Amino acid sequence: ALFYPKGRGKWPAVLLWADIMGLRPVKREMARRLASQGYVVLVPNPFYRSAKAPVVGPTFDFSVPENRAKVMGYRQAMTDAGIDSDSKAYLAFLDAQPQTDTKKKMGVQGYCMGGPLSFRTAAVSNGRIGAVGSFHGGGLVTANPNSPHLLIPKTNAAYLIAVAQNDDKQRPDDKTVLKAAFEAAKRPATVEVYAADHGWCVRGSAVYKEAEAERAWAELTKLYKANLG
Repeated sequence: ALFYPKGRGKWPAVLLWADIMGLRPVKREMARRLASQGYVVLVPNPFYRSAKAPVVGPTFDFSVPENRAKVMGYRQAMTDAGIDSDSKAYLAFLDAQPQTDTKKKMGVQGYCMGGPLSFRTAAVSNGRIGAVGSFHGGGLVTANPNSPHLLIPKTNAAYLIAVAQNDDKQRPDDKTVLKAAFEAAKRPATVEVYAADHGWCVRGSAVYKEAEAERAWAELTKLYKANLG
């Protein structure tokens, strides 16, 4: 799904990675809002190899084991090589749009699983990505050699890492590891724990918290204004 401001002109581009429930109306809503602020926004179906969008309906309940297993299976089918290839293709597609200002840096933002995907996108963008936003991103720090935080030195971007309070409670050291990685790589970054639970940024979710979601959006707006010039 592609969105851009009304009228004639050229604007910076943004790739928006969805959460585990993929491309659906609420993600289109987010993209429209961002486009209205002056960006060309692409929201892909991250699971296109497995299912057509929307992969979940309006009554989808993630707490049902069968439902959860279904979408988690889609995510597990995504390989690092596939993600990297897709990222390059999405950025090239954005740059090919007549509305995109190719002289300006791009942004990438992700929710839940989209956080790690955003890190990977920035790492393979050849410096094209100037800002990365991760909101209740899952698995930004792992013990594996492909951990997203190890990709930070391969990027040339500023970061906003908005952490859910319950994620932080389960993995309190992750924010420290991230801050150290950003500092070592000399990448400007804000890593902050929000007073909300995993998924709080997504309207309609059981844990949606409007005040903290709006605060996160305001910080994203500032990140893009400062780095996509």
